[in-house]
Amino acid sequence: MTASLSRLQTYYGDWEAEKLLQAMILDEFKGKIALISSFGADSALLIEMVAKVNSATPILFLETGKHFAETLEYVAMLERKFNLKDLRRLRPREDMLENADPDGELWKTQVNRCCWIRKVEPLNSALGTGEFEAVITGRKRFQTSDRKEIDNIELFSDGIFRINPLAGWDKHAIKREFAGRALPQHPLVAKGFPSIGCEPCTKQVHPGEDERSGRWAHTVDMLGTQKQECGIHVQTGKVTGTDWSV
Repeated sequence: MTASLSRLQTYYGDWEAEKLLQAMILDEFKGKIALISSFGADSALLIEMVAKVNSATPILFLETGKHFAETLEYVAMLERKFNLKDLRRLRPREDMLENADPDGELWKTQVNRCCWIRKVEPLNSALGTGEFEAVITGRKRFQTSDRKEIDNIELFSDGIFRINPLAGWDKHAIKREFAGRALPQHPLVAKGFPSIGCEPCTKQVHPGEDERSGRWAHTVDMLGTQKQECGIHVQTGKVTGTDWSV
């Protein structure tokens, strides 16, 4: 059956996370869907949900070369714990790094370009192969102003569906599920990092501050406003019409 945005939203738009994942992985996009995971603070929850449905579901991890050592250790630990059979580490192109970031300091002066080289381009290349018709993301509406209206199912202008099973979850629900499922927390969370990205662009957050205030904090002076997205979930034109299908 051809996947269309209107049909998927009508059938599955209000389904709870695990039931939605089962339908997307086993039926709608069988063999054509992957999970994009940062292996950050909340990632173990969605990884476990996906692995329970099918542990051979491809998981796309952007290995930027700038991660905390703790994040890479966490990746290896979750890979073993959940018996992940197809974890793919997407790395930036060496020629791009040599030309644009030979000393690894691009994040200090051109943060958007750094994110594009280390995250956006590697993901675009992976999705551009035609292997996938849909990807699962861990985005949640409470996280940023850009995410406050995301749907459980979206169709991006690249023709690839984004499935967001946790879109409507809040911090309390996530905390409750972590405890109830006895999920291992990213080791940096206990050290004051509630949202974790690349090491140079992630700072500790003080009690009472927004949990993502430690992400790209240095861009306030650089850009005038604080950067909120790396770019992998940003598109030039969101598809909302009923006649879009792939």
